Amino acid sequence: MNDFSTRFALYWPALLDGALTTLWLCAVGMALGFVIGVLIHLISNSHSRTAVAFASVYVSFFRGTPMLAQLLLLFYLPSALNVDVPPLMAAVLALALNTAAYQSQILRSGFAAIPKGQLEAASVFSIGKWKTLMHIQLPQVLRLTSPALISELIDVIKVSAVVSVISITDLMRVSQQLVSQTYRPLEVYGVAALFYLALTSLLSVLGRMLERRWQERA
Repeated sequence: MNDFSTRFALYWPALLDGALTTLWLCAVGMALGFVIGVLIHLISNSHSRTAVAFASVYVSFFRGTPMLAQLLLLFYLPSALNVDVPPLMAAVLALALNTAAYQSQILRSGFAAIPKGQLEAASVFSIGKWKTLMHIQLPQVLRLTSPALISELIDVIKVSAVVSVISITDLMRVSQQLVSQTYRPLEVYGVAALFYLALTSLLSVLGRMLERRWQERA
């Protein structure tokens, strides 16, 4: 037990640094994915058949193919076109584009739940579409879909482990490096799993707190 405690004292600083990298990557990817998800939702509700078809293909592709394949495509395809894309940017884009497909479906239910009378009133008072979206629709959509969005963020954190294959020093990559140094895979990956569990549990608690707070305001 004392030996494990000594080794854990050596593990946790590196694993904590990797966990923070994972959290940062996922937060940025989730935020960018939210913006793209809103755009995909708006496109899917446009009057253009081409735009609607594009949104449908986008959602089908990113929901129907492995995250690892998407990541490798975004990492290696630009290189084939003589465009240098840093691994960090490729990882963020892959996470954002992937989660945007899922978020667009989550957001669709939120937009559908907004009473049509509010949109009609905004039109009567000549409130532009942009202001209606930013000040009337999105605040309500966020409140209505917050539990599902928190759940999606947890899924993004779990799937983000694949970014280690392009040498991003996230939690999984740090774990692999520690295993190569210590030759204790069960021990290191067990501790890494606890770090992932701590991150997702913390987000679950924060999500419930946020949901209760918004329910009290409603």
